[in-house]
Amino acid sequence: MNSKMLRFLCVSAGAWLLAFSLPAQTPKVDFPAASPACTLKQRVGLTDIEIVYSRPGVKGREIFGGLVPYGQVWRTGANAATKITFSTPVKLNGTDVPSGTYALFTIPGEDEWTIIINKGAAQWGAFQYDEKADVARFKATPLPLTRSMETFTIEFTDLRDETARLNLVWDKTLVPIKFEVELTSRLIPQIEAAMASPDKKSDGFYFQAATFYYNHDQDLHKALDWVNAGLADNPRIAYEMLHLKAQILAKQGDKAGAIAAAKQSSELAVKAEGANSSFVKINQDIISSLQ
Repeated sequence: MNSKMLRFLCVSAGAWLLAFSLPAQTPKVDFPAASPACTLKQRVGLTDIEIVYSRPGVKGREIFGGLVPYGQVWRTGANAATKITFSTPVKLNGTDVPSGTYALFTIPGEDEWTIIINKGAAQWGAFQYDEKADVARFKATPLPLTRSMETFTIEFTDLRDETARLNLVWDKTLVPIKFEVELTSRLIPQIEAAMASPDKKSDGFYFQAATFYYNHDQDLHKALDWVNAGLADNPRIAYEMLHLKAQILAKQGDKAGAIAAAKQSSELAVKAEGANSSFVKINQDIISSLQ
């Protein structure tokens, strides 16, 4: 046997032995997560909030005081620490929190919870929790639920321009947190600058600006001027603007003007939406309150 043939046989035998000595690779299987990840995004006023967390289930277990012990720092979910981001400064239960990204930790209790906003957002669970990195700590009162929430849920409810309620809900417990943002001081300069601009404004912009001033107890004389400016363009939403005009005039104490605007609003609403238009009732409510 020549040397070339010998080398070929040796290489072939080596490759055959290597193939049988390597462990077989298990095909990749994508299993469902026991606690699925969730990203919650919500805007309150002009503030954007993002919460990234994992959602464990009850699965027949005792949760608070059992799986989640009382008096111990909890990741407020499963897997990685729950991460919460605010695009502007906010208030949580009256406590100031600067804009930024944080870990949301909690210490559950039977009658009172401690809510913790902490700089250590990039960690697994709460195993490396450091109290020195706390940005804010405050108390919250848990509320009992009559029906169990199987999956841990973080949600926003009761949304308003400057407030909302942030709820932590699991099993038969709901922990409400009052959420507040500063809007008026940020938005009014923008409105005033836009109104001072020589550019033509739409009737919709006049309506939104006047509505904001009315709802937030700002200059009602300006709000009325803006409504009248919008009405001068004969807008499609004239009945809505007239309803707002009636509200502004009523707040200013001009009963006769408010009643006249409310009646005109109802007439136009019936033409646009029919006799069952909701504006008929809400305008009648204004009229009744002034008579």
